[in-house]
Amino acid sequence: MTATIDETFQRPVGELLRGWRERRRLSQLDLANQVEVSTRHVSFVETGRSKPSREMVLRLAEHLEVPLRDRNQLLLAGGYAPIYTEASLHSPAMLAIRAALRRLLKAHEPYPALVVDRWWNIVESNAGIALFTEGVSAELLKPPINALRLTLHPDGLAQRIGNLPEVRASVLTGLHRQVVSTADPELQDLYDELRQYSGGERTDLAAAAEVVVPLKLRHGDHQLSLLTTIATFGTPLDVTVSELMIESFFPADEMTAEYLREN
Repeated sequence: MTATIDETFQRPVGELLRGWRERRRLSQLDLANQVEVSTRHVSFVETGRSKPSREMVLRLAEHLEVPLRDRNQLLLAGGYAPIYTEASLHSPAMLAIRAALRRLLKAHEPYPALVVDRWWNIVESNAGIALFTEGVSAELLKPPINALRLTLHPDGLAQRIGNLPEVRASVLTGLHRQVVSTADPELQDLYDELRQYSGGERTDLAAAAEVVVPLKLRHGDHQLSLLTTIATFGTPLDVTVSELMIESFFPADEMTAEYLREN
């Protein structure tokens, strides 16, 4: 069972660090070698026999690849002030980030591209997103629109996906990795919800036949084939920016490219 945020704040920093180490499948010796401290020191920190300094909390968090949001929680649990800001994407401080994202999205047209937050809610998109929203239930288009729910919901894009079992398996596998990596209860809830949607299971034969799973999407009388990539910001120091993901779709064949350019 995943701890709530309130429960996290009540837990000692050593216990939280141990949880992250175990989540990364590292032994105390592995972590000690990476951080260049003794195994004894790691053990004392985890059991509460030694209070880690602010710098040690950050060093351990960095080597454990703890997300910035959770690094702030570790600092709070250790008795230190958070160091990473968390500005709203619509705040004046984020003006340059928003402008850069919109230029990037615009430049990708006519192909679809969108920006999602940690929970896969769409925060920005270009005109190409109409390819995905056409014909879906109005309920799924109420803000915030969740990209994964939009994809796999029976009243969403799923009804037009020609290879739904493969796409479903790919989405669920990726989301499960994210749940394991972050231990985020909201992502766990989303994963549990998406698993309940119909769509079939990918067979071993289908899994072996694909190097990359394309999105085979019916649009009118055409079947389009799209590949997707995910990009993130490098070396972010703000929680919001660190959690943004830019998903860009590319035509997997010339027929799809020509169709999207002309429509």
